Amino acid sequence: MQSLILSCPKGLEGLLSDEAQSLGASHLGETVGAIRVAASLETTYRLCLWSRLANRVLQPLTEFSGDTADALYSGLRAVPWHEHIPEGATLLVDFAGRSRDIRNSHFGALRCKDAVVDSFQDAGLARPSIAKQQPDIRLHVRLRKGKVLAAIDLSGESLHRRGYRQRSALAPLKENLAAALLLRADWPGIASRGGALLDPMCGSGTLLIEGAMMAMNIAPGLHRSYWGFSAWRGHDAKLWSALLDEARAIQQKALQRQGPLIRGFDASGKVLDQARDNIRRAGLAEVVNVSRKELSALSRSSLGEQATGLVICNPPYGERLGEQGELLHLYRRLGQALRDDFNGWEAAVFTGNPDLGKRMGLRSYRQYQLLNASIPSKLLLFHCLPEYRVDDPSGEGPIAVSKPLSSGAEMFANRLRKNLKRMEKWRRRESIECYRVYDADMPEYAVAVDCYGNAVHVSEYAAPSSVDDNAAQKRLSEVMDACAQVFEVPVERIALKERRRQRGSAQYERRAPKGETLEVREGQAKVLVNLHDYLDTGLFLDHRPVRLDIAARAKGKRFLNLFCYTAVASVHAGLGGARHTMSVDMSHTYLRWARQNLSLNGLSEIRHRTEQGDGRRWLEACEDEYDLILLDPPTFSNSKRMDDVLDTQRDHPWLIEQAMRCLSKEGLLIFSTNKRGFELDASLSERYAVEDRCQWSLDEDFKRRSKPIHYCWYLRHTK
Repeated sequence: MQSLILSCPKGLEGLLSDEAQSLGASHLGETVGAIRVAASLETTYRLCLWSRLANRVLQPLTEFSGDTADALYSGLRAVPWHEHIPEGATLLVDFAGRSRDIRNSHFGALRCKDAVVDSFQDAGLARPSIAKQQPDIRLHVRLRKGKVLAAIDLSGESLHRRGYRQRSALAPLKENLAAALLLRADWPGIASRGGALLDPMCGSGTLLIEGAMMAMNIAPGLHRSYWGFSAWRGHDAKLWSALLDEARAIQQKALQRQGPLIRGFDASGKVLDQARDNIRRAGLAEVVNVSRKELSALSRSSLGEQATGLVICNPPYGERLGEQGELLHLYRRLGQALRDDFNGWEAAVFTGNPDLGKRMGLRSYRQYQLLNASIPSKLLLFHCLPEYRVDDPSGEGPIAVSKPLSSGAEMFANRLRKNLKRMEKWRRRESIECYRVYDADMPEYAVAVDCYGNAVHVSEYAAPSSVDDNAAQKRLSEVMDACAQVFEVPVERIALKERRRQRGSAQYERRAPKGETLEVREGQAKVLVNLHDYLDTGLFLDHRPVRLDIAARAKGKRFLNLFCYTAVASVHAGLGGARHTMSVDMSHTYLRWARQNLSLNGLSEIRHRTEQGDGRRWLEACEDEYDLILLDPPTFSNSKRMDDVLDTQRDHPWLIEQAMRCLSKEGLLIFSTNKRGFELDASLSERYAVEDRCQWSLDEDFKRRSKPIHYCWYLRHTK
C-alpha cells in the first residue's frame, strides 16, 4: 500500500472520497481541493483509469520543513531520485508556493530541478533533461507555511482531459466538473430507473458524453494516450495492460446493450458540429444524439414516450454572452418549459449567476456551491412538480409588465441596457451590489435610477418651470415602464421619489412613510437602506471609493466621521480594524440609523461611538486626536438645531483648519463636498499637503456625468 494525494476542484472532496473508496482506496484525510488515500498499485491504476472527479493522482515522496531556497534544494537533493526516475528520462517540475526567499514559481522550480539533477550526478548517473510538453516524469512540489511536499504526478496531466475533446465551444465545462454535476443530480440513479438525459443548451456536449459514460459504466480514461507513470520505475506494464483490457471489455459489452435515451439541443450549428466530433471520438455516436433547436422550441414531445428523466444544462449567465435582460428572459423560458412540459422530471441548472436561477418559476430543493474555473457558481436542483412551482419567480409579486413600450420608453430602456452592459464586468469584478444605472443621461428624462441589490430606486429631479406638467408626467411614466421591463419588476415595486428643494429641517422629513428597510452590501459592510421614507436612501453611492479606501486604511487608526449621516464610513473603518470610531451628526434620525448599521455589523458602542450635535460646534470643542478624519459637510444647512447657517463654500477653510487641529502628525483628512462648482480655498495648499482626489473618487457608475457629482481632496500636515 502507498499513500496518494488525489486533487480535485474545490467542493468535490466528499464526492471524490466516496469514489476513491468505491475503487478500492482507503480514506486517510481531506483538505481543500484534495484528499489523501492509501492504495495498492492496482488500485492506483484504477484511480487513474476510472476516476471521473480527480484532477491528478500524486505519489508523495518526501515532506520536510524549509522555506529558503537552500533548504528546498537540500531537502530534495537528499531524495534518491534514481530509484523513481529512469536514467536519461525527461523531467518537468511544477512548483507552487512563496516565501521570503522564494518569490516566484519559476525560481522555485529551478532550484527543485537543480536538486534532482545533482542527485543523479551524486549517484554517478546521467542527468535528466527538461521537457515542457509531455515529460516522462512530472514532479509536483508545493511550499506552504514552511512545509515542502514533493510528489510524482502519476496521471501526467489533469485527468479531466479525457482525450475525446479536440475542439470546444466557448467556455466549456471541464469534464470532471460535468461528472460532478451529474452525480449531484443523481443521474446514475435516474438512469438505473430507465430515465433519459436531456441538455437543451448542450454546447460541445460534455455533459451528454460524461452522462453516457457514467450510465454505461465506461472508464473515462480509456481515450487517454499519455500517462505520468509510464516511465516511473514503479510501473508494472503487465498489470496496467490487464486493467486496460478489462476496461475495454466492459466498454464493448456496454455498447452492445440498449443504453439510456440521451439527447442534446443547441441553437448553434457550428457548436453542434464540435459536439458531434467529440461524441464520435468518445465512441458514443450510437448513444448520444444532438440536433439544432432553439430553447423556445423545447418540449418533452420531441423525446417520444419517455416518462421520466433529468434535464441538465449550463446556461449562459452574463460572462459569456448577451445582456442581462436577454438572459433573464432565457432563464424564464427554461423555467416555463420545465414547469409546463416536464412534469415529474428532475432538473439541474449550473449557473454563475444564481439570481437568474431564481427567475425560473421553480423552487430549488437543493443547492451546491462550486467553482467553474475561477467563477463562483451554484448547481440548482429542481423537482418539476406542481408543489415546487413559484407563481412569482422573484417571490415578490407579479412579474414585470410585458406590455409594448412607447417609443420614448423604448429609447429609455435601451439606454438602461447600454449602461448595464457597460458596467457589467466592473460590477462583477468589484462585487458591486449597489450602483447608479442612469443619471439624467438624456436631458428630457431628468431622473436618477439606482439599483440596491435586486431593488430599483428612481429619483426624479424637479423639472424646470418651462416644462409642461403633463409632459413631465408622461416622461416619468415612460421611465417607470422602461425600468419595469428592463429590471423585470412590477411598476408598483419600484421606489419613486420626486426631488424638491427643501428648507431647514424639512430636508429630514419622511416621504411616503413605509418603515421598510433593506439590507445590502458594500465591500465587507452590511448597510440598511430605506428606499421610500426619506429624501435619500441612507447610502450615498457616489462616495463608495472613499468608503472602501477608509476600510483599507483604518487598521489601528482612530477614526472621526463628521456630519456622518448613517455612518456607513464608520462601519467600513470598524470592519477595517480601527481602534475606535466617533460619528457625529445633527440628526437624531440618522444617528439611530447609524447605530443600527454599526450593530448590524457587530461593532460595539464601546469602541464605536455616536454623538448628536452641530458638527461645527463639536469640532471647535474637540480636544481629542484622530489619525483618520472624514469631513463631508452638507452643501447648505439652516436647521433649527443649528445656531446659524452653514455654507460649505464659505465655511470650508475654517472647518478644515479645525479638523487639521485634531489630526495626528502622520494622519489623513479626507474632505469631500457635493456642492456644484465648488472651489477649494487656494491658501490651504500653502499650509498643508493637499492631494486632489476628485477624479479618483468617481467610480464607473458616476464617470459618465458631464459635471462631477462631488469633489474630494486628501490633506496631510507638511513635514
